[in-house]
Amino acid sequence: MCGEFRQPIVFPTIESIPDPTMSQNASLEPPLLAAENLSISLGGKDILQGVDVAIHAKEIVTLIGPNGSGKTTLVRALLGLVCPDSGRTIRNAKRVAYVPQFFARDWSLPLSARRFVAAFGGGSEADAGEMLKRTGAFETADRHMASLSGGEMA
Repeated sequence: MCGEFRQPIVFPTIESIPDPTMSQNASLEPPLLAAENLSISLGGKDILQGVDVAIHAKEIVTLIGPNGSGKTTLVRALLGLVCPDSGRTIRNAKRVAYVPQFFARDWSLPLSARRFVAAFGGGSEADAGEMLKRTGAFETADRHMASLSGGEMA
């Protein structure tokens, strides 16, 4: 964990699409996750420079950019897994779910995606199939975990 998270501040939401189910005062609420003037260098290379972002309740946020542009580094910084060189991160969320794109797994295990989700999701294989359907990943259900790309794993 990267230090302590600081007290919340309110950020204006930039280029967000209003959600009609949100109250008019939702933008006045503190963000669940935020970064202010965040800069990070790794291995002597500037990855992020002066990034500001705020994620509020009920917002859907998509990070889009080319490989190596800092998307994963930004998420990891927001979660406190990477320390910024400058700027700050704020986390007001009680819980945050994060599935890294890459994690250690035993390639010799003949484990399908369905069995993996059942084993680590705490349900039956039928429940796992339903979870995969709801997330749009059902086509991976019977594929071997070793054959899935990083994006399919996330």
